[in-house]
Order: sequence, then structure tokens, then C-alpha cells
Amino acid sequence: MNILFVCHRFPFPPTRGGKIRPFQMIRHLGQSHSVTVASLAHTQKELEEGAGLKPYCDDVIAEVLPSSARWKNAIAALPTKIPSSAAYFWSPKLQNRIRQAAQRKKFDIVIVHCAFVARYVKEIPSAFRILDYGDLDSGKWLEYSLQRSFPFSAGYKLEARKLRKYEMELASQFNHCTFTARGELEEFRSWGLNAPATLIPNGVDADYFQPLAERPEQASTVVFLGRMDYFPNIQGIIDFVQNVFPNIRREFPTAHLRIIGSNPVREVCELASKPGIEVTGSVPDVRPHLADAAVAIAPLKIARGTQNKILECMSMGIPVVSSPEAARGVQATPGEHLLVGRDNSDFAAKVIQLLCDAELRRQMAASARTQLRIGHSWTQSMQLLDIILQQKHSPSHSNDQEALPAMRV
Repeated sequence: MNILFVCHRFPFPPTRGGKIRPFQMIRHLGQSHSVTVASLAHTQKELEEGAGLKPYCDDVIAEVLPSSARWKNAIAALPTKIPSSAAYFWSPKLQNRIRQAAQRKKFDIVIVHCAFVARYVKEIPSAFRILDYGDLDSGKWLEYSLQRSFPFSAGYKLEARKLRKYEMELASQFNHCTFTARGELEEFRSWGLNAPATLIPNGVDADYFQPLAERPEQASTVVFLGRMDYFPNIQGIIDFVQNVFPNIRREFPTAHLRIIGSNPVREVCELASKPGIEVTGSVPDVRPHLADAAVAIAPLKIARGTQNKILECMSMGIPVVSSPEAARGVQATPGEHLLVGRDNSDFAAKVIQLLCDAELRRQMAASARTQLRIGHSWTQSMQLLDIILQQKHSPSHSNDQEALPAMRV
């Protein structure tokens, strides 16, 4: 079958193993189908780096849309009904190239990853259409509005309202909708729409992200992994440093915090001046920087969908302490596969507990890796995608998630 796959992010970086959701979907689909990928790059360099995608598909349609143009589009959309999030990813050049591709080739299936770019396929004919929402970003903007001060709070609230209406309208334009986490799926169903929907969990490459060496019993490094120009990560780590890490250092003076992630903003860079804190900035490969970690943390107050940082640390045999918000997108049992800190004092206590108990760290690391093979396997997730695609040939097949083989939690 001929498949058009439209996604909002380009390229697919090889430095993290390329194990991001759209890459996995494209690579899997390319094994059995003719796949045309359409997406955007911020710069010409990004466009060139994305050449690694070409072995997995028949054609790549990509345009450079600089950040300046993106923000101009987003601001211009403020007084309109179009969400600024969708305007940010809009390129008339890309739209025209997609239309031209559809004139040359009849697409049997259209798959869109991320609602922001669903506008590109509105006029593209196909027999079956899938919208992989991934996360419901309108919920994230609403949470932002509650966390930020005016006038940003008003802007995020407006965007949340516009985007929620947009997300709801899109559901009727696709044959099937998919999500990364159970919470996102349940929220979508609460809207009362008659739209078939399925949970397809994010996976992790357990061979790429695997323990590199036996950690010493006296290991004392705590790691945080994530892009450090992203507000939830910035907010989470600053709050941790201010309100949690001092308690940990009082009980465990040798504790060392390593913040790993690209593009750290000034506030994050300044954390490195505090005792026991290291900020790596961008690194070519995160794995060496995780190799000696005793504990990984995910202290996010705002978290939608699945936090890949948790999956990757669990896969590398690092016990995780998470906030309830970050943990809810992971198919894991608190207390068995990871620990959940309910508040600042509880979070500190959970980290100290792991730092002081090497055997508990080993047990939790082993159970977490076992659970990942059950709940976050790319192989199983792609099997769910295949079942949805089969509905193109069997329209009488039930479209609802309950009719599909569920991944065990």
C-alpha cells in the first residue's frame, strides 16, 4: 500500500538511536509498504541530518521553515480561530509539495503524527486516515496557563481553548485516532466523541539503552535527563534543586546531581554554581553520562503522555523516582518498577532510600527492565498499528481499543 506519513518534527536524530515515535512508525511501515514522509526542518543543517531517514521510506518531502517564520505565523494566528500551535508548523510550500505528490501517486493510507500538522492532509484523498495525536497538547497549554504569570497565562489559556476545539474537530476527519498514554486516551474519550481510538504506547530500544557496567554499591550520582529549554523540564529541575536536593544532601552529603540535556537556559546553567550540581549541556550520546547513575529523577509538575526520559533510564537499569504527573504516562507499578514522590519531602525520602540501599536499586532496576519488555516494546506497539491498518480491508472489524490486544501493565 502507498502511505503518506506527515509529521511535525524533522529530522530524526541518530544520536539517541533515532528511537522516537514517528521514526519507529516509518521504519516499521517501510518494511511492507511504500511510504512517503512529509515534514519540516528548522534549518538546512537539520534537513541534511535527516537524510538518515531515507533508507526507511521511498520518498521524503521536506521544507525548511525557520524559527523566525514560525513565530511570525504563530503571532499572526492569535486573533484567528486557527491555533497558534498549528500555525507555527504551517508552510504553504510544504502543502503544495504534498498536493503534487498526491497527484503523482494515489495514497491508500494517510497517517498524521501530531494534530498540529493535520491541516496538510485535509484535501488529500485516501481510503483510510489515522491521526496519531500522541498527546493532547491543549491540556498541556491549559496546565501552562495555571503555572505562568500574566500575560503568558492568558495567552496559554487562549491557545488551550482554541486547540481543544481544533483537536475535537479533527477527530471526525480521521478513521482512527491513537495515543501514547492511557490518560490521554481516557481524556479523549471523556469528550464524548464517536471516534475510534487506540492506545499505542511509546517504546524504548532496550538493546541501545542498556546497563553499561555494574554500578558500585556506594554510587551517589542522581541524574535528570531532558531538553533543558523546555518549560516543564526547567520548572521541574529548578524546583527540585531549591526544595528537594538540599534535603538529600543533608542526609547523603556525597549526593551529586547531574543535569543532562541540550540547550540549557541561563537559569539551568546557573545551577552548576551550587555544590554538588553538574550541568552537561548538549552531549553526542547520553548513555555514558547515565552509566554511573544510582538514581534517575523525573520531578515534573507538568507532564503529558509518556516521558521517554523515564523509559530510557529504566532501560539502562537506573531506578527512577518520579512525580505523580510524570509517572502516570508510564505503564509501570509504583513501588515495584519505580518510586513516586508525592511531595517534596516524600520525593527526597525516596531518593535517599535508593541511595542508601544498593540491593533495592538492583531489584528495582531488574523489575523495571522486565516491565519495559511488556509495557513499552516497540515491536508490540507496531503490531497494534498493523491491526489498525488491517481495518482498511475489514471495515466491519471493531475499531475500539478494547477489541485490540492490549499490552499488559
